[in-house]
Amino acid sequence: MPPDDATPRRAEPRRVIPLVIAGFALAGIVVHLVVFLLPGPPPFPPRWPLLAVLVFGGVPLVIGLIVKLFRKEIGADLLAGISIVTAFFLGEYLAGAIVVLMLSGGEALEQYALRRASSVLHALMARMPKVAHRKRDGGIEPIALDAIVPGDELVVLPHEICPVDAVVTSGHGAMDESYLTGEPYVMSKAPGSEVLSGAVNGESALTVRATRLAKDSRYAEIMEVMRRTEEGRPRLRRLGDRLGAYYTPLAVLVAVGAYLVSGEAKRALSVLVVATPCPLILAIPVAIIGGISLAARRGIIVRDPAVLERLDTCRTVIFDKTGTLTYGKPVMTEILLTGSLTRSEALSLAASLEQYSKHPLAAAVVEAARREGAALYAADAIAEPPGRGLSGLLHGRRVELTGRKAVAATLPPSVAGLEAVMLVDAAVVAVLRFRDEPRDDSRSFVLHLAPRHGVSRVMLVSGDRAEEARYLAERVGITEIHGGQSPEDKVRIVTEEAAKAPTLFVGDGINDAPAIAAATVGLAFGRGSDIIAEAAGAVLLDTSLIKVDELFHIAQRLRRVALQSAVGGMALSIVGMAFAAAGFLTPVAGAVAQEVIDVFAILNSLRAARSPTRLHDYDR
Repeated sequence: MPPDDATPRRAEPRRVIPLVIAGFALAGIVVHLVVFLLPGPPPFPPRWPLLAVLVFGGVPLVIGLIVKLFRKEIGADLLAGISIVTAFFLGEYLAGAIVVLMLSGGEALEQYALRRASSVLHALMARMPKVAHRKRDGGIEPIALDAIVPGDELVVLPHEICPVDAVVTSGHGAMDESYLTGEPYVMSKAPGSEVLSGAVNGESALTVRATRLAKDSRYAEIMEVMRRTEEGRPRLRRLGDRLGAYYTPLAVLVAVGAYLVSGEAKRALSVLVVATPCPLILAIPVAIIGGISLAARRGIIVRDPAVLERLDTCRTVIFDKTGTLTYGKPVMTEILLTGSLTRSEALSLAASLEQYSKHPLAAAVVEAARREGAALYAADAIAEPPGRGLSGLLHGRRVELTGRKAVAATLPPSVAGLEAVMLVDAAVVAVLRFRDEPRDDSRSFVLHLAPRHGVSRVMLVSGDRAEEARYLAERVGITEIHGGQSPEDKVRIVTEEAAKAPTLFVGDGINDAPAIAAATVGLAFGRGSDIIAEAAGAVLLDTSLIKVDELFHIAQRLRRVALQSAVGGMALSIVGMAFAAAGFLTPVAGAVAQEVIDVFAILNSLRAARSPTRLHDYDR
């Protein structure tokens, strides 16, 4: 449901300015050449368009570089800024204008590679309604979310987003909580059922009693974790910046050496111009755009181009469990009867109760009941206190479903595994067993990570119970297991691991969004949730681990092509620097030589967009 105030957002100025400067620089150079080549007296001095380019285009670029320098960010573009300033003071306006064009063009390409990416927090906040509907004096009045207090009776209208954590007091209906849990289930609701802020109501209006302030609700907690994660995320240096940090001082030293030996300032400028690292400024963004295009053709939407630079460096991989390594659809495999009920009666009572639950196992019970034709009844009341299972009144009997720990003393020693225990009027009557099977390729993919992609650690971090996480981990070959983790716990674990080594996190639910954002690289399986898509660096439209492997290979190939273009281009530039230092290249000739080098580097970078026959190399 789109937010009421959804409006198109204007492009950020910092994304538009490089493109405007590049267009202005190109126009200025063209006008200069036309005026310079006109027969007869020129209508105005040919240098004027070039001066305009240096003043109106070069000054903003140089100011931006000075700001980065004060932040101690020495990157590939600093050398270009030095060339612009030197060209201006030495009167080599054409050479300076060409550098302005190259620098702004590279930044424009980088912004194009970034594409349109909106804020995670914006997407989170845009989903929430601005007002709630409170019952007062027999009627309904609109109320701001921050005015809701625990105990307020609210009406959640059909298809409305629940504004606060609450408990249903009257009405029967259903809510879609997949935005919060990542599980594609619609949960039935009856009096006593808990509802979560951010859940989407179904066809029926429900009356609920607020249990928390809006600012303390589960949805708000996830937003706050997301905000802290974004603010605390360290800035990672890009490939071009890392290479430029070594190349720039070398070029400056050669230029200074050429001036000291020859005494000619223009010779130093020639060195700087031919050394301008356009293979870093232009070729790497072109390779990244090619990689993004190839990924899109394979059903992978890359939202943050830096993912393609960082993924191949990740040495720790952390998986969520449900829906990532498994299909997210637990299946009930067995009912152990311990009382007088028949299998059909036990299944009918269990499913009648579970249809109101949001637990992933509940859907398996309901599905089993429908498959076997067991009847489903409406509950008179429902309660699901945290950590104490699910209970309700069905035909005058109190039915409870809970974990085995709550009634371990009354269970036979042979009962073990993933199960739910059912009690009727406080007596254990049945034990329900389940299995959430791993994907067909989960084990082969996990075992493939170390030898093929250099991954040294694979971890499972799940919100599911520890025994469920342990069962899956054993099936797929993972030895480091963290079960029962909240979104905050996941962020803590991911942050700690990312501080030790580059870390990849793969998940699929909104509860995974903060951890995805905290990781060096965050990948999400696309399940229709805009929130997790905003948090992830890349979204895999096909929920298959093959796509994760394909992205690994795209990143490896892109990194290889980008390094070839960048290092090869810089090597040719170093040769040009030697000729310029020896006096064989003028500043303009140096700029032209650099353009020739750029063409070769860019042509090589275009190979990143070509698709190999096969992009994964493990068997299902």
